[in-house]
Amino acid sequence: MRHLRSALSFALAAGLACPLAAQPSGQSIALAGMLGSKALLVVDGGEPRAVGPGETHQGVKVLSVTRDEATVEVQGIRRLLRLGESPVALGSSGSGKRVVLMADNQGHFVNNGFINGKPMKYMVDTGASVVAVGKPDAERMGIKVDDKMKVVMATANGVAEGWRVRLKSVRLGDVELLDVEGVVMPTGMPFVLLGNSFLTQFQMTRNNDQMVLEKRH
Repeated sequence: MRHLRSALSFALAAGLACPLAAQPSGQSIALAGMLGSKALLVVDGGEPRAVGPGETHQGVKVLSVTRDEATVEVQGIRRLLRLGESPVALGSSGSGKRVVLMADNQGHFVNNGFINGKPMKYMVDTGASVVAVGKPDAERMGIKVDDKMKVVMATANGVAEGWRVRLKSVRLGDVELLDVEGVVMPTGMPFVLLGNSFLTQFQMTRNNDQMVLEKRH
Protein backbone atom coordinates (compact mmCIF):
# COMPACT_ATOMS: atom_id res chain seq x y z
CA MET A 1 0.00 0.00 0.00
CA ARG A 2 3.00 2.31 0.22
CA HIS A 3 2.45 3.47 -3.36
CA LEU A 4 -0.63 5.45 -2.34
CA ARG A 5 1.68 8.25 -1.23
CA SER A 6 1.81 9.85 -4.69
CA ALA A 7 -1.48 11.75 -4.41
CA LEU A 8 -2.96 10.72 -1.06
CA SER A 9 -1.66 13.63 0.99
CA PHE A 10 -3.23 16.08 -1.44
CA ALA A 11 -6.51 14.18 -1.35
CA LEU A 12 -6.67 13.96 2.43
CA ALA A 13 -5.96 17.67 2.82
CA ALA A 14 -8.60 18.85 0.36
CA GLY A 15 -11.76 17.70 2.18
CA LEU A 16 -14.84 15.61 1.54
CA ALA A 17 -16.32 15.06 -1.90
CA CYS A 18 -19.93 16.15 -2.42
CA PRO A 19 -22.48 13.69 -3.85
CA LEU A 20 -22.88 14.02 -7.61
CA ALA A 21 -25.97 13.88 -9.76
CA ALA A 22 -26.44 10.65 -11.68
CA GLN A 23 -26.17 10.49 -15.47
CA PRO A 24 -29.31 10.30 -17.59
CA SER A 25 -30.04 6.64 -18.22
CA GLY A 26 -29.56 5.23 -21.71
CA GLN A 27 -28.68 8.52 -23.43
CA SER A 28 -26.78 8.23 -26.71
CA ILE A 29 -24.85 10.93 -28.58
CA ALA A 30 -23.39 10.93 -32.10
CA LEU A 31 -21.50 13.45 -34.21
CA ALA A 32 -23.30 13.74 -37.56
CA GLY A 33 -21.20 16.49 -39.12
CA MET A 34 -19.91 20.04 -38.84
CA LEU A 35 -21.57 23.35 -39.61
CA GLY A 36 -18.88 26.02 -39.54
CA SER A 37 -17.52 26.09 -35.99
CA LYS A 38 -20.48 24.09 -34.67
CA ALA A 39 -20.96 20.36 -34.18
CA LEU A 40 -24.05 18.61 -35.54
CA LEU A 41 -25.14 16.48 -32.61
CA VAL A 42 -27.67 13.67 -32.70
CA VAL A 43 -29.00 12.97 -29.20
CA ASP A 44 -31.10 9.84 -28.62
CA GLY A 45 -31.64 9.41 -32.36
CA GLY A 46 -33.28 12.82 -32.80
CA GLU A 47 -32.76 15.42 -35.52
CA PRO A 48 -29.20 16.81 -35.88
CA ARG A 49 -28.71 20.04 -33.99
CA ALA A 50 -25.88 22.54 -34.58
CA VAL A 51 -24.24 23.28 -31.22
CA GLY A 52 -21.22 25.54 -30.76
CA PRO A 53 -18.56 25.53 -28.04
CA GLY A 54 -20.08 26.63 -24.74
CA GLU A 55 -23.62 25.79 -25.87
CA THR A 56 -25.79 22.97 -24.48
CA HIS A 57 -28.38 20.77 -26.18
CA GLN A 58 -30.48 18.26 -24.19
CA GLY A 59 -27.93 18.20 -21.39
CA VAL A 60 -24.95 17.80 -23.75
CA LYS A 61 -22.47 20.69 -23.55
CA VAL A 62 -20.01 21.18 -26.40
CA LEU A 63 -16.54 22.09 -25.14
CA SER A 64 -14.52 22.21 -28.37
CA VAL A 65 -14.88 21.46 -32.08
CA THR A 66 -12.24 20.54 -34.68
CA ARG A 67 -12.54 19.49 -38.32
CA ASP A 68 -13.76 15.97 -37.53
CA GLU A 69 -14.04 15.76 -33.73
CA ALA A 70 -16.00 17.34 -30.91
CA THR A 71 -15.41 17.16 -27.16
CA VAL A 72 -18.64 17.21 -25.15
CA GLU A 73 -19.57 17.04 -21.48
CA VAL A 74 -22.59 15.30 -19.94
CA GLN A 75 -23.12 15.41 -16.17
CA GLY A 76 -19.44 16.30 -15.72
CA ILE A 77 -18.18 13.43 -17.89
CA ARG A 78 -16.17 14.45 -20.97
CA ARG A 79 -16.38 12.38 -24.14
CA LEU A 80 -14.66 12.69 -27.50
CA LEU A 81 -16.97 12.26 -30.49
CA ARG A 82 -15.62 11.49 -33.98
CA LEU A 83 -17.32 11.73 -37.34
CA GLY A 84 -18.45 8.35 -38.62
CA GLU A 85 -18.27 6.56 -35.25
CA SER A 86 -21.24 4.81 -33.68
CA PRO A 87 -23.27 6.76 -31.10
CA VAL A 88 -21.71 6.99 -27.65
CA ALA A 89 -23.99 5.43 -25.05
CA LEU A 90 -24.16 6.94 -21.58
CA GLY A 91 -25.76 5.04 -18.72
CA SER A 92 -25.75 1.82 -20.73
CA SER A 93 -24.88 -1.69 -19.56
CA GLY A 94 -21.21 -0.92 -18.95
CA SER A 95 -20.07 -3.35 -21.66
CA GLY A 96 -17.93 -0.76 -23.45
CA LYS A 97 -14.25 -1.35 -24.18
CA ARG A 98 -12.86 2.17 -24.53
CA VAL A 99 -13.03 5.46 -22.67
CA VAL A 100 -11.39 8.79 -23.48
CA LEU A 101 -10.35 11.04 -20.58
CA MET A 102 -9.43 14.72 -20.84
CA ALA A 103 -6.98 16.47 -18.50
CA ASP A 104 -8.00 19.55 -16.53
CA ASN A 105 -6.06 22.82 -16.64
CA GLN A 106 -3.57 21.44 -14.10
CA GLY A 107 -2.88 18.32 -16.14
CA HIS A 108 -4.82 15.97 -13.83
CA PHE A 109 -7.37 13.50 -15.13
CA VAL A 110 -10.27 14.33 -12.81
CA ASN A 111 -13.77 13.32 -13.81
CA ASN A 112 -16.98 11.59 -12.72
CA GLY A 113 -17.85 7.91 -12.62
CA PHE A 114 -19.60 5.28 -10.50
CA ILE A 115 -18.59 2.81 -7.79
CA ASN A 116 -21.19 0.18 -6.85
CA GLY A 117 -23.67 2.18 -8.91
CA LYS A 118 -23.17 5.34 -6.83
CA PRO A 119 -21.76 8.53 -8.40
CA MET A 120 -18.23 9.51 -7.47
CA LYS A 121 -15.50 11.89 -8.56
CA TYR A 122 -12.14 10.37 -9.34
CA MET A 123 -8.56 11.34 -10.17
CA VAL A 124 -6.36 9.00 -12.20
CA ASP A 125 -3.25 8.17 -10.15
CA THR A 126 -0.81 5.75 -11.78
CA GLY A 127 1.33 5.89 -8.63
CA ALA A 128 -1.40 4.42 -6.43
CA SER A 129 -1.42 0.64 -6.10
CA VAL A 130 -5.21 0.33 -5.66
CA VAL A 131 -8.40 2.39 -5.87
CA ALA A 132 -8.60 4.55 -2.72
CA VAL A 133 -11.90 5.86 -1.31
CA GLY A 134 -12.52 8.17 1.66
CA LYS A 135 -14.62 6.65 4.45
CA PRO A 136 -17.62 9.03 4.13
CA ASP A 137 -17.88 8.26 0.39
CA ALA A 138 -17.40 4.55 1.08
CA GLU A 139 -20.40 4.62 3.43
CA ARG A 140 -22.47 6.45 0.80
CA MET A 141 -21.54 3.80 -1.77
CA GLY A 142 -22.47 0.96 0.56
CA ILE A 143 -18.88 -0.23 0.95
CA LYS A 144 -18.50 -2.08 4.25
CA VAL A 145 -15.17 -2.27 6.08
CA ASP A 146 -13.92 -5.10 8.26
CA ASP A 147 -11.38 -4.49 11.02
CA LYS A 148 -9.82 -7.83 10.11
CA MET A 149 -8.79 -6.19 6.82
CA LYS A 150 -7.00 -3.22 8.37
CA VAL A 151 -3.75 -2.18 6.70
CA VAL A 152 -1.06 0.40 7.42
CA MET A 153 0.02 2.65 4.55
CA ALA A 154 2.92 5.05 4.17
CA THR A 155 1.79 8.38 2.68
CA ALA A 156 3.53 11.70 2.11
CA ASN A 157 1.87 12.88 5.36
CA GLY A 158 3.12 9.89 7.33
CA VAL A 159 1.59 6.56 8.28
CA ALA A 160 -2.17 6.05 7.91
CA GLU A 161 -4.48 3.13 8.60
CA GLY A 162 -7.12 1.95 6.18
CA TRP A 163 -9.20 -1.10 5.24
CA ARG A 164 -8.77 -3.38 2.27
CA VAL A 165 -12.05 -3.89 0.38
CA ARG A 166 -13.41 -5.41 -2.82
CA LEU A 167 -15.41 -2.98 -4.96
CA LYS A 168 -18.34 -4.67 -6.70
CA SER A 169 -18.04 -2.40 -9.74
CA VAL A 170 -16.05 0.62 -10.94
CA ARG A 171 -17.42 2.42 -13.98
CA LEU A 172 -16.20 5.23 -16.23
CA GLY A 173 -18.62 6.19 -19.00
CA ASP A 174 -19.82 2.90 -20.53
CA VAL A 175 -16.75 0.92 -19.39
CA GLU A 176 -17.15 -1.13 -16.21
CA LEU A 177 -14.90 -3.46 -14.22
CA LEU A 178 -16.21 -5.85 -11.55
CA ASP A 179 -14.59 -6.99 -8.29
CA VAL A 180 -11.82 -4.38 -8.10
CA GLU A 181 -9.36 -4.23 -5.21
CA GLY A 182 -9.58 -1.04 -3.17
CA VAL A 183 -8.77 0.58 0.15
CA VAL A 184 -10.96 2.77 2.35
CA MET A 185 -9.18 5.68 4.01
CA PRO A 186 -10.33 6.83 7.48
CA THR A 187 -11.02 10.44 6.45
CA GLY A 188 -12.90 12.16 3.65
CA MET A 189 -11.22 12.89 0.30
CA PRO A 190 -12.33 15.22 -2.51
CA PHE A 191 -12.13 12.39 -5.02
CA VAL A 192 -11.46 8.69 -5.41
CA LEU A 193 -7.89 7.86 -6.39
CA LEU A 194 -8.14 5.62 -9.43
CA GLY A 195 -5.12 3.39 -8.91
CA ASN A 196 -3.52 0.45 -10.67
CA SER A 197 -5.96 -2.22 -9.48
CA PHE A 198 -8.26 -0.58 -12.07
CA LEU A 199 -5.79 0.95 -14.54
CA THR A 200 -3.73 -2.18 -15.22
CA GLN A 201 -6.79 -3.79 -16.83
CA PHE A 202 -6.42 -1.27 -19.68
CA GLN A 203 -3.95 -0.31 -22.34
CA MET A 204 -3.28 3.38 -21.64
CA THR A 205 -2.36 5.85 -24.39
CA ARG A 206 -1.50 9.45 -23.53
CA ASN A 207 -1.58 12.20 -26.15
CA ASN A 208 -1.11 15.69 -24.71
CA ASP A 209 -4.25 16.38 -22.62
CA GLN A 210 -6.03 13.19 -23.69
CA MET A 211 -5.78 9.70 -22.21
CA VAL A 212 -7.37 6.70 -23.90
CA LEU A 213 -8.09 3.54 -21.89
CA GLU A 214 -8.65 0.37 -23.96
CA LYS A 215 -9.78 -2.80 -22.16
CA ARG A 216 -7.17 -5.55 -22.46
CA HIS A 217 -9.65 -8.41 -22.54
